Amino acid sequence: MAGRIYVGIGGWTYEPWRGPFYPDGLSQKRELEYAASKLTSIEVNGTYYGSQKPETYRKWREETPDEFLFTLKGSRYCTNRKDLSLSAESVDRFLNSGITELGAKLGPLNWQFMATKKFDPVDFENFLKLLPPEVDGVKLRHAVEVRHNSFCCAEFVDLCRRYGVAIITGVDDPDFPVIADLTTDFGYVRLMGSQESEPLGYTPQALDEWAYRARTLAEGQVPNDLATFGGPRAAKDHDVFFYVIGGHKVVNPQTAMALIERLA
Repeated sequence: MAGRIYVGIGGWTYEPWRGPFYPDGLSQKRELEYAASKLTSIEVNGTYYGSQKPETYRKWREETPDEFLFTLKGSRYCTNRKDLSLSAESVDRFLNSGITELGAKLGPLNWQFMATKKFDPVDFENFLKLLPPEVDGVKLRHAVEVRHNSFCCAEFVDLCRRYGVAIITGVDDPDFPVIADLTTDFGYVRLMGSQESEPLGYTPQALDEWAYRARTLAEGQVPNDLATFGGPRAAKDHDVFFYVIGGHKVVNPQTAMALIERLA
């Protein structure tokens, strides 16, 4: 037994995908519907820069299959602060902006921090305290994406475990640290190294290896070749979210579909 593995891309509106991914002649209004028929989740980047209307979330929910999930990036006004204790109003505004219109299709919330943000245990705990377990009866799953090497420590991992917040594992980008500790009941991985030289973004062997890692994480274990900084944790089933982000973006849908095929 293992948790469910969701695989997707960042967003669905990208002109170079028309042809290589989206069929010729497909209306732009139907791109989300098409993407959701090929993938199992999408990470929405636009919510980092600006809020959406409740009816927009409702429309996304109605256009996608029952088991499909959306991950939303939290507003940058919540995380781009020197003093995170001052984020309360921005966090509350984002959580009550209509995201619960997604209902059961609301996946994790990605709280992304800038690469210049360093780990301060008091400051970071002040932020984690602001993240409620639910809003309007909809369960919330929180994940943090940190990009400074000061977070590579047991104190950060322990803090996330205490508050039930996942640590996002970013891989294949030399500018960001890899922190693969499982700290709650789901894992979250961002693959950021798809290559122009590979038709599927990664070599077939690399895709096989990532499928293996995904299954390992879904069983509640961290693959041996991914860095951890906290103590061991008893294995149990975990849902896992894999997003193919950045790199040679034009092939990212093909990378995601190749992973889904290997995990079938």
